[in-house]
Amino acid sequence: MCLVLGVGLLGGAGAGMTLTDDPAEQASPEQVFERAGTMWHDTPVDQLFPRVLEGLGAGPGSADRKWLRVAVAPDTNCRNAFDPLLAKALSPVGCERLLRVTYADETTSSVTTVGLLFTRSGQSGMRSLRKRFAVENLTERTDLMPRPYPARGTVAADFGDAQRASWTVRVLSDAPVVVYAVTGFADGRVVSDPQAAAEATEKGETSAAAQAGLGHDAQGIADRIERRLRNTAAGRGEGDQ
Repeated sequence: MCLVLGVGLLGGAGAGMTLTDDPAEQASPEQVFERAGTMWHDTPVDQLFPRVLEGLGAGPGSADRKWLRVAVAPDTNCRNAFDPLLAKALSPVGCERLLRVTYADETTSSVTTVGLLFTRSGQSGMRSLRKRFAVENLTERTDLMPRPYPARGTVAADFGDAQRASWTVRVLSDAPVVVYAVTGFADGRVVSDPQAAAEATEKGETSAAAQAGLGHDAQGIADRIERRLRNTAAGRGEGDQ
């Protein structure tokens, strides 16, 4: 699967990367937005989704986390990637391409699928959708969840819809991209009370997702993939990943 995605991502990896650290040559927000929209087909998979993600202070109580990539999905359209209502909510911006990988924490007790939905929208459309998600609180509804990417022969083989425990969805306004992550237990247990990462990471929460740190996994992985996307689009180094 890595090879399937890699062929698309590796093609022309150097194209368009003429930005420098010279302030006079920094890209404008419009250029960064445009560049971000092309990254699904000209950026190496390891640059967007590294084999190992370090999460310094990303766990409960600011504990360190580490996540290992266990599965890479072929780049595809968005069909069946989201619960129906979430797919409908995202439909105004369209789906150009979807990239997904699944990580496991280093103890292999949790698995997390993280995705980058590259849209067909311009800046105004992304701003409008971001506002709607915020105003209507769409990121915390259990009927608007992204779906996981399981892979045979990996620790994520049993990571299906019923195993989703926590998730986060971020509509970006400075890139035509929606970043999401969804987390569950690696042992395939069914979760009857999934909880959005924003809630599962609050102090004092007692849900299964909160107590196991699954909200922190979803949030921490999404944070780092989002940062890599932005830094690459702007021509900056990876920074604190």
